[in-house]
Amino acid sequence: MSFTDDQLERYSRHIILKEVGVKGQKKLLQSRVLVIGTGGLGAPAAMFLGAAGIGTIGLVDFDSVELSNLQRQIIHLTKDVGKPKVISGRETINEMNPDVDVVTYKEWVNSANIKDIIKDRDYDFIIDGTDNFPAKFLINDACVLAKKPFSHAGIIRFQGQTMTYVPGKGPCYRCVFKNPPPPDAVPTCKQAGVLGVMGGVIGTLQATEALKFVLGVGELLTGHLLTYDALKMEFRKVKLPNNKSCQVCGENAIIKELVDYEQAACDLKV
Repeated sequence: MSFTDDQLERYSRHIILKEVGVKGQKKLLQSRVLVIGTGGLGAPAAMFLGAAGIGTIGLVDFDSVELSNLQRQIIHLTKDVGKPKVISGRETINEMNPDVDVVTYKEWVNSANIKDIIKDRDYDFIIDGTDNFPAKFLINDACVLAKKPFSHAGIIRFQGQTMTYVPGKGPCYRCVFKNPPPPDAVPTCKQAGVLGVMGGVIGTLQATEALKFVLGVGELLTGHLLTYDALKMEFRKVKLPNNKSCQVCGENAIIKELVDYEQAACDLKV
C-alpha cells in the first residue's frame, strides 16, 4: 500500500520514529483490534487506537450513552446521550480519522457470541474494557482458547491495574485471580465511584500495549501486573508467576468450553 499526502501528514510523528517508520505505520493500518466495552477504559483506548491509524477497530457494547457516563467516557458527547455507545464511538472515531473501519457489535458478550465476534474480522489483539468480573473471566477464557493476545484492566475509586496476555508467553488473568468473586462481594464503580481520569490513564496504557504488539516493539506487560494509585501518584509493576495448575491455560487445563459466570451464579442461587 502507498500513503496519500494526507496520510503522510497525519501519521508524520509516527513515521519519524525509528521504531515505527513507514513500514510500522502500514502494519497499524492493516491491523485489527477489538475493544470490548466502550466505557471508562474502552473509550480512551479506542480513541487513541483510531488516532494512531489502526485499520479496523471493533467496538462491542450493548448500552446506550447516559449523562453519568460523560465524566469519564470521553468518546461520547452530551449530544450522544440516548444513542447506542457503539454508534457514538464509531462516529467519534471516524470524525477524527476516516481511515479507520469501525465495526460495531451492539450486544452483550456471552459464551454464545464471543468466539464469533473475535473471529468476525480475525482480530489481532483484544482490549478488555468491561467493568464486571463475569465478563473479564469470559474474555480471558475466550482469548486463551482462541490463542488471542489481550489486555486486561480494571479501575475503581483512585486505583487501576492492567496486564497483558500473549499466548505461550506468560500467565493469563485466571492464573492470577483464579475464579470470579461471589456476586456483590466487590463494589462496582457505580457503587464505589471512580475518578474520571482513571479510565484515561489505564485505558491509554491498554492502547499502548495494543500498538506495541502490532508493531512488535518494546516490552509488553506479559508476566506482570501494573498497578496505579492516583492519590499517591505511584505505579507498581509486580511480576506474576506462571500457574501450571490454571484451569484454562495450565498443564492439565479443564476448561474447554466457555461459561457465562453471571448466569452460573444465578443457577447456584436457585
